[in-house]
Amino acid sequence: MLVDSHCHLEYKGLVEDQAGVLSRAREAGVGAFLNISTRQSEWEQVVATANREPDVFASVGIHPHEADKHADLGRAVLLAATENPKVIGIGETGLDYYYEHSDRQTQASLFRMHIDVARETGLPVIIHTRDAEQDTLEILEDELGKGAFPALIHCFTASSEFGRKVLEMGLTISLSGIVTFKNAKDLQATAREVPEDRLLVETDSPFLAPVPNRGKVCEPAFVADTARFVAELRETELDRLAEQTTANFARLFSKAAL
Repeated sequence: MLVDSHCHLEYKGLVEDQAGVLSRAREAGVGAFLNISTRQSEWEQVVATANREPDVFASVGIHPHEADKHADLGRAVLLAATENPKVIGIGETGLDYYYEHSDRQTQASLFRMHIDVARETGLPVIIHTRDAEQDTLEILEDELGKGAFPALIHCFTASSEFGRKVLEMGLTISLSGIVTFKNAKDLQATAREVPEDRLLVETDSPFLAPVPNRGKVCEPAFVADTARFVAELRETELDRLAEQTTANFARLFSKAAL
């Protein structure tokens, strides 16, 4: 069994045929899905899908692109949203300096609030970071000093040095279809070195379709292609990688009770 640890089932490209998308993924061996939210207005639908589908789980959070629109989101609102039994993660949240869609300080403030809720609830914080490695590390180091919390870097594309540091902090790394791209040699080198008990796979669908599906709308079924590629990179069997990444997901997202 494989787990798609990060997908956006309510996004255009998937939501129009959500039942078909899930069916095709199940046929490809995907046994669980984490449906990720990026803004408060999505929470209700993301959770509703999880409540309807036994193998779908939900996260609640604010993407850094949406930070300015949620600057006044109270901690209590996010905390309350985690109470649903199918909500197993906090995020995605983090820092994105590539597009600069939101003020950096507002991004940081919301990132810290997500971490605080993750620390209280024990639910993992799902971290997006792009062109913001140093600030992400500084926030993580500072927050870990206040008390431990579970976390992962989703859709890892950062430097090997960043990867080494977050692994030393105890975080998990999730690989998307980007690792299959021809120009992703540095990422592929990192993918070979991630400890097997700290590795997840994801699609980030409907984005980032892996080889051999580049150019298509990405679907959760394609996590099998990413997993197959990563297994070859790591010189292991696909079944072994599937078993290990599923176990890692179950341990990190323990509320899912797989």
